[in-house]
Amino acid sequence: MLALPHITPLEHAAFVAAGLLAYIVVTRIRHQRRHPYAAMSWIFGIAAFPYLGLPLFLIFGTRKLVRPATPRQPAPAGPWAHAAPLWATRLLAAVGVAGARPQASVRFAADGQQALAQLRAVIASSRQTLDICTYVLGDDATGTAVAAALAERARAGVRVRLLVDSIGSLKSAHSHDAMLKAMGVRTRLFVPALGLPGRGRTNLRNHRKLVVADGARLWAGGRNIADEYFVDREGAPAWLDLSFVAEGPLAAQAQALFEGDWRIARGARKALRLGYAERLARSEADAPAPPADSAPPSAWRLAQWVPSGPDFHEDILHALLVSAAFHAEQRLLLATPYFVPDEALLESLVLAAKRGLGITLVLPRRSNHRLADWARGRAVRTLVEAGADVRLLPGMVHAKAVVVDDVLALCGSANLDSRSLFINYEAMAAFYGRDEIDWLGRWISATAQQGTPATARAPSWPRDIAEGIIATVGFQL
Repeated sequence: MLALPHITPLEHAAFVAAGLLAYIVVTRIRHQRRHPYAAMSWIFGIAAFPYLGLPLFLIFGTRKLVRPATPRQPAPAGPWAHAAPLWATRLLAAVGVAGARPQASVRFAADGQQALAQLRAVIASSRQTLDICTYVLGDDATGTAVAAALAERARAGVRVRLLVDSIGSLKSAHSHDAMLKAMGVRTRLFVPALGLPGRGRTNLRNHRKLVVADGARLWAGGRNIADEYFVDREGAPAWLDLSFVAEGPLAAQAQALFEGDWRIARGARKALRLGYAERLARSEADAPAPPADSAPPSAWRLAQWVPSGPDFHEDILHALLVSAAFHAEQRLLLATPYFVPDEALLESLVLAAKRGLGITLVLPRRSNHRLADWARGRAVRTLVEAGADVRLLPGMVHAKAVVVDDVLALCGSANLDSRSLFINYEAMAAFYGRDEIDWLGRWISATAQQGTPATARAPSWPRDIAEGIIATVGFQL
């Protein structure tokens, strides 16, 4: 009979102490800031179950790969410097985000077929380079069609690079790899789940979604490349989602970010600390300037690319959202599939609602992640009690968009949950032009009318307990 090793209470206590010391080293010495609920979850887990908690923390616990702050960008300048709210542009410049620039054109798409046509048009327009980053490349008609389009551009002599998250790619089972490789498409998986040390942390997933053609045209938004994001299927309509096409400096800013992601996927960690500012300056210098526009500043298509994630020292999107809640004066419109905010973001929204700000939050009644639906319960009820209008839609809403008064709108990949705002690699576009803000505002408002109001009615005590338990790990959902 196999004899298990005997551990004395003193040895067990020493292992617990070592686990807590490891937590301190990683989180304090390496400047890994965390929110109280996440810190308490890890501390209690390591103390109560050290033989499981410590290995899990070493695998999943790190959320930042950059210790020094990202170099500060120049303060807003140029004739359009005051066409955007200074509280937003100054904040983003301080945390290393490239400045807002006028774009040659911006076109949104809420219809899946229109979005797919825009995606294929951007791919077909490439003549020199084509860079694609996605969380999912589906093993379905949409994934196959897009993979074939990439292969065609590679065969035509375009340098095509495809970056797919290793966890998201499990859905496709790598069914397109052989064809893409044969046609000359360069592909990489972002941080393989069982990869080698130095390739990044398993828990830090790349959720960014972008396609850049020749550094001049950008397709981005919330859509992955799979059927459910574009086309109706039998018994399953396409998810409500948003994407856009932009021509101008926004594409160059997105490509600079892609260059870093491409290097991280190979294990080049120095790209995080040393290369972003240089790549950004080079990309913007090479980008074609937008055409001269005699229209007033209110008509400029002013926008900037706003990344956030482990490759930035600050939690950029979280900081921008909290600041927006405090600076908004009339309305705050939000659409997201998952609403699991941290205490700071929830409190800022609650205070905004209590001071009379019109807040509309659009959610699916039932999303594709049931745990996230349970985890959101307390936050939704708290927001409704404060006076916010939370709408639950019958279908799946996958769009990620925010509108702040008539001065700022966001659209991109980030959900309003702690995983997106603190753990994942994410990116949103910030729009300051009146046309773009109005379009997104109308879409969120019209979509909200299709849903039913959420209530603040207290749940049954079993559900309340379950929500509390799930909320303790909400930062990992």
